[in-house]
Amino acid sequence: MNYNENIAHPKKLNIWLPLLFSLVLVAGMLIGTKMQNNPPTVAAIEVSKKEDLPPSTLGQGKLEELIRYIEARYVDDVNKDELVKEAIDNILFQLDPHSNYISAEQLKSVNEQLEGSFDGIGIEFVVVEDTVMVVAALAGGPAEAVGIRSGDKIVEIEDSLTVGNNIDYEGILDKLRGESGSKIKIGVRRSNETKLNYFTITRGKIPVKSVEVAYMLDTETGYVKINRFSAKTYEEFMNALEDLVDNHDMKHLVLDLRQNPGGYLQEAVNILSQLFDRKDLLLVYTEGKNVSRSEYKSTGRNFYKIENIAVLTDEGSASASEIIAGAIQDHDRGVIIGRRTFGKGLVQEQYRLRDGSAIRLTVARYYTPSGRCIQKPYESREAYDEDVADRIHNGELYDESKIEIEDTTRYLTTGGRVVYGGGGIQPDIFVPLDSFLLNTYFIRLNQQVPAFAFRYLEANRNALEKTTLEEFVQNFAVSDNLLTSFHDFAVRQGVKRNDRQWKQIRKEIGQSLKAGIARHVWSEKGHQLVMNQEDPAVKKAMKVVKEEQPISLKNKPGKK
Repeated sequence: MNYNENIAHPKKLNIWLPLLFSLVLVAGMLIGTKMQNNPPTVAAIEVSKKEDLPPSTLGQGKLEELIRYIEARYVDDVNKDELVKEAIDNILFQLDPHSNYISAEQLKSVNEQLEGSFDGIGIEFVVVEDTVMVVAALAGGPAEAVGIRSGDKIVEIEDSLTVGNNIDYEGILDKLRGESGSKIKIGVRRSNETKLNYFTITRGKIPVKSVEVAYMLDTETGYVKINRFSAKTYEEFMNALEDLVDNHDMKHLVLDLRQNPGGYLQEAVNILSQLFDRKDLLLVYTEGKNVSRSEYKSTGRNFYKIENIAVLTDEGSASASEIIAGAIQDHDRGVIIGRRTFGKGLVQEQYRLRDGSAIRLTVARYYTPSGRCIQKPYESREAYDEDVADRIHNGELYDESKIEIEDTTRYLTTGGRVVYGGGGIQPDIFVPLDSFLLNTYFIRLNQQVPAFAFRYLEANRNALEKTTLEEFVQNFAVSDNLLTSFHDFAVRQGVKRNDRQWKQIRKEIGQSLKAGIARHVWSEKGHQLVMNQEDPAVKKAMKVVKEEQPISLKNKPGKK
């Protein structure tokens, strides 16, 4: 997902001073960047060119001089780091919504998501009432190596209790993570055992998958869900394709990019090259005032033949996700199904500063093959931040006719279909949002599903572990008794009972419960298989890819 307006009053010097101060601070930081031994690098977004910064016109040393003067003469104590951060934030706020400052503390977490790994012990856990429960020890991870297993209760971390009022989810996460090679001691209680088991675990690199789910929807159609575009997404995608094509004879592909916020441009381009068999086909290009045009084209070296393609999108599909959707749509390669995408067509470069922080600066726009930029307007920052909420209020997420076209310029696909830029990629087939997802009572109850599902797993572990995922998906039914037990559990956890609302969402909560149980036993794949059973976008995609003439081809000139 604290801003100041730029108001001009020449006679009020105190209003101008913060802006002048900000200019000097940012100039100093840019100078500092240029003076580093290592050149600026692109760490997290799309552009990978490394260029020297232009010479400063504000002079050398002003930042240091100003800070020293403030520290020596200002009437009150000041926090220098906070002043610098506020100054940078204010300057970058004048530019666009995606240029921002990342502190040294934040940078590691930001980069972990895009690099595809983090340092830790390798467990999934959930807080059930007053206890930290291990859902799974990740295969090949440090925790599994020393014997941690699903169902273990972590009651001590480095001699500190983690039960009752001492539980803080983020705090526990911070304690479990740490530099690779460092050690951590945890105390674990197991079922039917009275004494604690102590384990000393050496932290290591834990992979974070961006392609969490890949399986066959039917005998011909494969499904791949990408949740972000990290440094390893293309490799993971190819591994998924290899299994689906070689082992399951996949012909058609459903590519799920819903709620995918983007990431590395090159990873998206590499994936696109596998979806087109023609060489030198324009997939996307970038261009900015100080950045020359760069074109990204297909290689013609795709390893697998994929026939029809459906791409699932929604209002959370952004950046690199929109690059894929735009290229598929512009070249009539497949069908876009779902809802209008986020609308981020800006390219960022990340500059690392000497203190470990970074500036992420927008340096270019990207354009789909037909020439459209899908960036939504950002003149009003408030309107930009509230865009998705506005889509809900104006009914767009439920009614295709209420989609507002931000740019009425007509662009043509390869086959002659009309498409529009500005404000995201509009789907070829619209699928409305399920209204229950915004039901307040459903949201509150759904927050209790992970804890309840884990309790159910503990009570039925033997039976569930003897069941295959396919058997569970086909045969497991959420009974009325189980639903009632869950509702009572949620009320005990503080959810105010609303029997009228409960009757309206029982079916959806039942599906969420089934998916929650499947996640605890079979990880994300289990959850997705259950949810996809009743997903209208997935159902529509399965039907469309089987058609001889999908919608992307029906309206081509000469097609009847």
